[in-house]
Amino acid sequence: MTPPSDETLDTAPPEAAAPGGATEALKQAEFKRGWLVPAIIGSALLMQTLNATVITNALPAMAHTFHVEPVRLSVAITTYMLSAAIFLPLSGWLADRFGARRVFMCSIVLYAIGSAACGLAGSLWQLIAARFIQGAAGATLMPVGRLVLLRTTPKSELVGALSVVTMPALLGPVVGPVIGGAIVTFADWRWIFFMNLPIAVMGLILVYLHVPEVREQDAPKVDILGMILTGLGLAALIVGFESLGRDTLSPLGVAGLFGAGLAMLGVYGWHANHTPHAVVNLTIFKHRTFSASVIGGAWMRIAMGANPFLLAMLLQVAFGLSAFAAGLMTFISAVGALVMKTAAPPILRAFGFRTTLLVNAVIVGVSFIAYSFFRPSWPHWAIMAVLGVGGFFRSLQFTALNGMAYADIDQDQMSRAATTSSMVQQLVQSIGIGLSASLLHLLMMLHGATKLTPEVVAPAFLIVGPVTMISMWWFFRLPADAGDEMNGRKPA
Repeated sequence: MTPPSDETLDTAPPEAAAPGGATEALKQAEFKRGWLVPAIIGSALLMQTLNATVITNALPAMAHTFHVEPVRLSVAITTYMLSAAIFLPLSGWLADRFGARRVFMCSIVLYAIGSAACGLAGSLWQLIAARFIQGAAGATLMPVGRLVLLRTTPKSELVGALSVVTMPALLGPVVGPVIGGAIVTFADWRWIFFMNLPIAVMGLILVYLHVPEVREQDAPKVDILGMILTGLGLAALIVGFESLGRDTLSPLGVAGLFGAGLAMLGVYGWHANHTPHAVVNLTIFKHRTFSASVIGGAWMRIAMGANPFLLAMLLQVAFGLSAFAAGLMTFISAVGALVMKTAAPPILRAFGFRTTLLVNAVIVGVSFIAYSFFRPSWPHWAIMAVLGVGGFFRSLQFTALNGMAYADIDQDQMSRAATTSSMVQQLVQSIGIGLSASLLHLLMMLHGATKLTPEVVAPAFLIVGPVTMISMWWFFRLPADAGDEMNGRKPA
């Protein structure tokens, strides 16, 4: 087997010189660029989305194994994000220096090793250590996979390619709750991690055969100080949010983490303005499309970080459903998201990014608020209908945000833009999980409850819903034609 070389995806084969060969070669290159490579990258990302979904369903069972409260198991999720935050700043430089495909394949292997270690964990601390390994690998999977697309796909085709790359990844949320719930209910939760191993083997083979190698010809110098400042700064903030409302650290210790994290990021801001090869180029935030996607979209991702954790606590702990029954109900949300992926490009072409993001932000916020009305007496089909509609419109919002982010980014800034976007996403998702766990503690105190009940968990969605609408401030400031080059939309 000969792996793809550094050539671009649209390079024509020798038979293109024959009559009709050029047209056929062009079609093959377009298929490979627009469908095959994004689908392969998305399939590799399936490991991440599968684990992210099933672990929330498995939290009560894992808590029973390790003899801790289910709410405390949120540390297994935030540890992953903590590790990812530390290693994310390195991902763009590694791809530029050693080649995106090579780094992507190494990340798949490391993620599989971390998954096996999670499945073999005999204590909570062993699980936390294994999740740290997973997070280190996951730190490069998404940004490096996205970088391959950004470097090989014309901007006019990028929205469609990004939609394709997320389709296999969305199979994780689709099948994860059902498969994970069945494993937890009828077998052992450890198998939710062992499932990643065959996916990793298949992903390695397909990436090796079909994904091209892309790298910078003159890779910038590694910004070691910048990586230390951003990695430790993000890590301190994530641990601080995880510790909110817990007994693990004193209030002074939590405040110290926030202070240290903000201080290190502040020092990095000064460092970045005086370093030409800074790991995160802050000047890219001057692009309104990038700022709206990353900063405005952060408010949406805070809610998305909280949603799976809150739903698991509501359906399994408060409602008393089995992991399998809860999985059957929540998987419909991902089905709605998967359906939207085919509808998103034509919607964006018809209405543009600005209008779509503004209107959809309201719809998504209202869908979260609707979750607060769930009660054990509700018929399951009604809960599933609300979850399906919510997943449908959240998928549209994320497709628009991810596509618009790179509308005004030059090729030489793509790796750092992808790294920056991924760093912010990891931080805000951990904020969502940390705040949701703290919110549940606070609601339990206000209700004088000693355990989670529907009356305790449901009001959390009343707070999460409006948070998503804060993003509208950034969307209002976009020009009407923002990102039109990305979706092939014709000027009005």
